[in-house]
Order: sequence, then structure tokens, then C-alpha cells
Amino acid sequence: MPRTTHGFAADEPKLRSIKGRLLALAVLPAVVLPVLAGCSDPGASAAQPESEAAKNGIVYNTSVDQNRIRGEKDAAAAANVPAAIAKDGKLTVATTAGSIPLSFHATDDKTPIGVEVDIAQLVADKLGLELDLQVTSWENWPLKTQSGDFEAVFSNVGINAARVKLFDFSTYRAAYMGFEAKKCSTYDIKGSDDISGLKISVGSGTNQEKILLAWNKELEEKGKAPAALQYYSSDADTILALSSGRTDLNLAPFPSVTYRENTRDDLKVVGKVNAGWPAETLVAATTLKGNGLAPAITDALNSTIKDGSYGKVLERWGLSEEAIPESKTVTEATFVTPAGTTK
Repeated sequence: MPRTTHGFAADEPKLRSIKGRLLALAVLPAVVLPVLAGCSDPGASAAQPESEAAKNGIVYNTSVDQNRIRGEKDAAAAANVPAAIAKDGKLTVATTAGSIPLSFHATDDKTPIGVEVDIAQLVADKLGLELDLQVTSWENWPLKTQSGDFEAVFSNVGINAARVKLFDFSTYRAAYMGFEAKKCSTYDIKGSDDISGLKISVGSGTNQEKILLAWNKELEEKGKAPAALQYYSSDADTILALSSGRTDLNLAPFPSVTYRENTRDDLKVVGKVNAGWPAETLVAATTLKGNGLAPAITDALNSTIKDGSYGKVLERWGLSEEAIPESKTVTEATFVTPAGTTK
């Protein structure tokens, strides 16, 4: 203990030593014993390393120096960009920077990086535009896209019936959600019956929240206890709550939960559900309905798929299994409801 520790007089070394030993003993069980039990949080708030090797062999580069995979301009795709959007030479893209490896801050705590950022960069390159990346909250992107502040959103947005009334989409990745829990847990989540009475953290206004609300309705109709949904302001707070036992489960984008399973010793994936449950959906670039940008982005994405740069980006972030063979434009007119009827 330092000789000038605050709260202890310099002429009381024995008292300070005794207090120091007592403090150390008081803390020791809380720090060491849960680690041995395999159900602790070994570093949710610890400093992020420059790179991190996962159990699946992927090395995640979390530094500011990304050496991003870049694309060449596709003249045909660029020609389809509406003049009002192309005139400033920029593609203004929103991302939420909240989840590794989707979109998050690098080790400087300010530079947004991740697979969503890389895909947005490829699209901007293909359209011959400079990427103007804007970090926003999940709650704000819809209004700011409608107001014109954002021209596109790349932030793990899944297509659903409510969103197609306001936005157009260009698909680029499979959309799954994963349940995660402490490694020592025995949960196996396959449907609503498996979450009865549990405490589950979930993001507000997300597809995963819609799934849990629907599952809770099923449980209530069966006379069973619904899950208690809990909301936190950040990934760090969410995982701290999970690892400390304040919540039983977390439902989040599948890439994020698999990343944590692969890089931590205390968490595991205990269930998987399509983000469009009870049907299927895809992750898509999101643009204002009817402004004409979605077809150009779709063309750009298909150009990246064709030249292999798309596959390299997904591989870089350990998401190759979520690749799709072709990007498609989805609008309210072409969206198909879960019941199978066209809107």
C-alpha cells in the first residue's frame, strides 16, 4: 500500500497495515472465488486490447488503424445515385457503434469500426462517394433518416412490416438473434416456454424486443409467467448485469453473442432465433422510402459480392456464415408478410 494513501495518517503505519490486510481479505472472495466457479465477469469493463484472438481462430483488430478492405467505383451503380444525394460527393451513413463486431468504437474510444462500417465503406467506394459516417443512438436513426440528416443506415437493421412503411432496404446479411447466458447455466432456449419467469435484457425498439413481447403474449395466453424484460443503456452495462446475475439471459444480435462466446470464458450461446420470427428476415441498408437510393446501394452491394470484397469483409469479422448470395431491394410494395401475403 502506498505510504501516503488518502485516509491514513503517515504516522500510523501499523493501523494502515491492518486496515490494508482487512480490505484485501474482504475483497478477495468477491474477486477470486467466482472466477474459480466459472460464472464471473472477468473483464466486461477492462481496457480493450488492440487485437483479440477468438476461439474460432479469428483475430479481431480493434485498433484505430483498420487497413480497411476498399472497393473500386462501379460506374453503373454510381450512375443510379439520385442527383440530390450525389451532389455533395458524400454518402452520409448512420451507425450506432454499440456492439462488437457489428459497429463499435476502436481502442481510442471514438473511432467507429466493425463489419457495418466496413460494408458501408465498400458501398460508398462503389458509388464513387466519400463515406461520411455519423454515430447515433438506435432510437434516433429512424427520425434522422426521415428528416434527411442520414442518407443510409448500416447498423444491423432488420426488415419488418412496420419499417417498410417508412423506409426502403438493400439486403446484405442474414439476420439472427442469439440468447446468451452464464457458462455455468443449463438454459436451452427454443421457444416461449423456455423463457417463462426469467429476467432477460433486450434493446428497446429492436426486432429482438418484438420477439420477446410476442413470446410473452404466448406465455400469458397459456397462463404461464412471462419473462421480465430489462433495458440497459450500453452493451457494457448489459453484460455486467448478465455476468453478475441481475439478469438470466441477454437477447442480442447473433454476431455479438458469438463474439463474446469466442472471446470470453464466462458466457455462452444458449439459443438462436431468426430476427424476423415467426418468419425470416435479413439485415439491410436502410434508406428513406421512395428517395431512389436503395436500388443504387443494392447495385453497389452486388458489385462487392461479385468482386469478392464483400466476402473478405465478412471473413475478417468472423461472419462468413451470414453471407448472402445476392442483395435485393425491399420496399413496402415487395415486402412479404409472415403470413405469406404481399403488402
